[in-house]
Amino acid sequence: MTRTIQELFKITATLVIGSLILVNCEPDADQLGSQFFQDGAKGTEASYPIIAYNNNNNDSIRTDAARLQNATLGAFTEPQFGLQKSAYVTQVRLSGIAPDFGTNAKLDSAVLVIKPQFAADSVTTVTNEDYIYPIGAVPAKKVVSTFPVIKYGDTKINGKTIFNFKVHEVTEFLGANSDKVRSTREVTTGTQIGAKTFDGKVHFVKITKDSDNSVLTEQAAAIRIPLDSAFFENKIISKDKSPELADAASFIRYFKGLKVSVDENDGYIFNFDPNSVELNLYYKNDVVTNGVTTREQVVYLMNMGSPNAHFNQITYDRTGTPAAAALATSNQITGDAKIFTQGMGGPGVGLRIPAADVANIRSLFNTNKIGIVSAKIRLYTDVGSLSDKYAKPTSFVVRQRNLTPEAGEPEYLGNFLTDMSALAGTGIYNLVKAYDLEKNPAYYDIGITQTFKDIIEKEAANYDLILNVGTYTSDASGNLQGAFFPNLGPQNFNTRTYTPHRAVLIGTDPSNANSAKLILTYGQKQ
Repeated sequence: MTRTIQELFKITATLVIGSLILVNCEPDADQLGSQFFQDGAKGTEASYPIIAYNNNNNDSIRTDAARLQNATLGAFTEPQFGLQKSAYVTQVRLSGIAPDFGTNAKLDSAVLVIKPQFAADSVTTVTNEDYIYPIGAVPAKKVVSTFPVIKYGDTKINGKTIFNFKVHEVTEFLGANSDKVRSTREVTTGTQIGAKTFDGKVHFVKITKDSDNSVLTEQAAAIRIPLDSAFFENKIISKDKSPELADAASFIRYFKGLKVSVDENDGYIFNFDPNSVELNLYYKNDVVTNGVTTREQVVYLMNMGSPNAHFNQITYDRTGTPAAAALATSNQITGDAKIFTQGMGGPGVGLRIPAADVANIRSLFNTNKIGIVSAKIRLYTDVGSLSDKYAKPTSFVVRQRNLTPEAGEPEYLGNFLTDMSALAGTGIYNLVKAYDLEKNPAYYDIGITQTFKDIIEKEAANYDLILNVGTYTSDASGNLQGAFFPNLGPQNFNTRTYTPHRAVLIGTDPSNANSAKLILTYGQKQ
């Protein structure tokens, strides 16, 4: 233990001193604890029980276009948390105003294309060397590569999980893509205009000409849902040059959008890029060449990208589950024995370092001149609550909560923890470190060294910490998004909206050695 602490002194000297310089600019040498990194330092590691409680997010989260770097679809039910189900709602726009579909245009088919995340390293390939490409009867080679979609949940029910997708027309105006929308929003729908049975796999198809190996066609790995051709014939193609198709504002009030959902209440949840969704209309029109009329095949691509309002509608049914019981009886004063935390708007974790322990540690600092080297909160998963086949969360986002705000002050603080603001780009700090995720119990260490030093050394407020499943997002350069735009609220830049993982953690349970705890390492000169 002594050797471990001495090594920690060496490793964290730069961290502690550097963080104070970054935060304070003019650090007080007495607070650096640098005297404890010399020979003769006495190291101590102490553990303190903390208050851990279930924090109810009311199963609600923003899922509008500003939040959906990824969208979700599917449904998953298990005994601890019950049902979590996600549908996708989106506007559709024309790819240009007042489209001209040509003479005597007639729709052949309409297809909605969704490109889920898939396991690129788990491919099965089938090659047909004697394929005849139907347009022109061209001798060709057809290669079909099949990939499993990346799933969270029950990937095999009765041998294979089957989803039945349904597509409905939306019958209410969805607003602008800049509007804030929460996952609890429900929309009115009308006619079902599409359906598909899906087996959890997507196929990449490539057809090349035998004569010169040139590519005749490629089809991306995607879910292709056939839509009602008569509906789109009447709704779009036959409205050529009509006022409804004259401009974008008119069109999104005429054709208000689509809702994609699954029939089932159990299976899995998967992610996809909402801005890569396609709606393709395949039609023919008359083309006159040298007095001869032929029918030409045309593809009209509807705009399903970022200009459109889109969001996830997420529903829950926790009836009779341990999560429902824990949330109903959550105790922020004494804590809860088990903590149920879940992404996509589900509950989170509340953590509080007891005021009495803060006072005792502050007394050690003032009287004995201890130097805090490391402070972290450790949380263990509960053995046996969730099956190991469900991947555990890899990270959490952490924010501070003021339970007694003054009038006009927010309950939740919008900035990053001090540790993150000062050290996120240094490469020597991780907010959350996860251990043994393939085992049970796994555990998480939440690094709060600088935050806790400020509480002890500067008498900063001892706010609660709120953890939610997800991670903070970074830009192309690796910088935390929102770090340089505090007016936008740095805490808003994270993956909570589309991270489906969940975990049952040990909370405050004095009878359990894995109860939530603060682990403090400090030095004291002998």
